Amino acid sequence: MDIISIGECMVEFFCEGGLGEAELFHKAYGGDTLNTLVAAARLGSRTGYITRVGRDPFASFLLSSWEREGIDITHAPLVEGFNGIYFISLLEGGGREFTYYRKGSAASTLDPRELDRGYISGARILHSSGITQALSRSNREYVLEAFKAAREAGVKVSYDTNLRTKLWDLEAARAGLEEVLGYVDVFLPSAEELDVLLGLKNRAAMAEHFSDLVEVVAVKEGMEGATVIHGGEVRHIPPLDVEVVDTTGAGDAFNGGFLHALGSGLDPFQAAEMGVVTAGLKVRGRGAVASLPEKMEVEVSLQRRR
Repeated sequence: MDIISIGECMVEFFCEGGLGEAELFHKAYGGDTLNTLVAAARLGSRTGYITRVGRDPFASFLLSSWEREGIDITHAPLVEGFNGIYFISLLEGGGREFTYYRKGSAASTLDPRELDRGYISGARILHSSGITQALSRSNREYVLEAFKAAREAGVKVSYDTNLRTKLWDLEAARAGLEEVLGYVDVFLPSAEELDVLLGLKNRAAMAEHFSDLVEVVAVKEGMEGATVIHGGEVRHIPPLDVEVVDTTGAGDAFNGGFLHALGSGLDPFQAAEMGVVTAGLKVRGRGAVASLPEKMEVEVSLQRRR
């Protein structure tokens, strides 16, 4: 595998306008670490997902959808339980409204005693996020043990803070970050998260803080693009100029493009170019997954930027 990720993918129901007033919802799926895999798979990476899938009416929909994207699901077993669900609406002016039903979901029951070190050691990159850690104590332990196994096997470790204060408070999020950061090679936070979690308010402060901690830091800055900190250099990567329809999953799209490029041998600055292009193309359409771009679209946009 080029990239393996650990996390939860939920069933998505989306509508136009307010959730309470909508009469029609469309079914899809999404979850930060899965969105990242789909983005990378569409660019050509070989990907695998570590999760648990609840044996409910949505199980076959989720598994068959992931397989169609070329994602390996050998480590996404069916278990008793249910799959998380979220409802999302796109409001006038580009705002979004979310409601989640996920507590106690099958994907929150990962067991570190069942960690397959051999599967992890066969990857180039292992990726997970703060959301995966926040789902349960066992998930947090699983992520930590998986990162340790990857480090021992010489597999690059990627981590996205993806802070969600509805899942855990700031103190717990800071502790979760601190316990894994020593095993992380590629750190993918947003600028806002670095401010909230670590009090880092500008690129100079970020560069100073991470210079001896992490090999590669790619800070996502929304409509301002991204900043990469690597090898003592700090470089800003401007965004793609597009009309924004829906920013859901934009950071995950960046992650997928960035990790695909790293796994393909590009340097972190070139990887960030692919990340911002992948994210920029994604936000032109609706949904976390449906609007993720294909390889040719990304390659054409990259050529136009040069």
